[in-house]
Amino acid sequence: MQLCLGTVQFGMNYGICGQKKPTLEESCKMLEYAISNGITHIDTAKQYGTAEEVVGHFLKTRKVNRSELFLSTKFQPNRLDNVNSKDYYNVFKAEIGEQLKRLNTDYIDAYLLHSARYVYDDEILSALYRIKEEGYARYVGVSVYETDEAKRGIDSQLVDYLQLPYSIFDQRMKNDNVFLKAENLHNTIIDSRSAFVQGLILMNEEQVPPFLVKAKPIIRKINELSDKYNISKISLALNYVKQTAQISNLVFGVDNIEQLKENINSFNSTIDMEIMNKIANEFSNIEADIVMPSLWKK
Repeated sequence: MQLCLGTVQFGMNYGICGQKKPTLEESCKMLEYAISNGITHIDTAKQYGTAEEVVGHFLKTRKVNRSELFLSTKFQPNRLDNVNSKDYYNVFKAEIGEQLKRLNTDYIDAYLLHSARYVYDDEILSALYRIKEEGYARYVGVSVYETDEAKRGIDSQLVDYLQLPYSIFDQRMKNDNVFLKAENLHNTIIDSRSAFVQGLILMNEEQVPPFLVKAKPIIRKINELSDKYNISKISLALNYVKQTAQISNLVFGVDNIEQLKENINSFNSTIDMEIMNKIANEFSNIEADIVMPSLWKK
């Protein structure tokens, strides 16, 4: 497994508390530091504010060998809702054309649907697959949220890449055998995101916002375990995901370069598997409305 630098924070205010995005120069320095420290995967999306422009500016102004990077981006959510099926491909082609310009590149490594429900529509998936066949993208797939969506993607011959949520707090994909299914079929590359659940895992109990008051007991528990075993919560979060062999890349985001350095160091550390499993078992069945930001009622 490798780290993949997510760029949502570079394009918009993001996280539970709406942390302010860094400047363009700060973002480029973080991208540069990440690449110089072995991170070759970058994830972005049209939906992430100006993130694609930031990545494009970086690729244009820094001396980066594009062939050594793996760049994933996403198609605009809900874009096909009122489009006739015969026009799906043309919409995909027009959208990715604009994204390629913003990103200052001539191909995307992984092009993903940002509306997970589209994974059930074979006409949409077929039109997306043509984008791969014509060389605009090396892989195509879907960014999903639910276990059934992930399983549908794994079953589809038109999907070869998935991005899904997975963390020590959100173990749904493992519990519902998504990873086992992917391992048995060997036809889908999987990236995970939300290792920190938009920063929830890293909070102290008093920092938890009122709309997540139900999360306070689990925040108290992970803080207690972090202190008991003298392991940072960043290391716990990253190493939990890291032990899942079926995941190719762990997508993570940062607000500043110090966070980036700490995350890289924590990812490269090792936690005893017995301790890791003992801690993870404490959080194996957390309610979805705590771990899924889309369900948060702010």
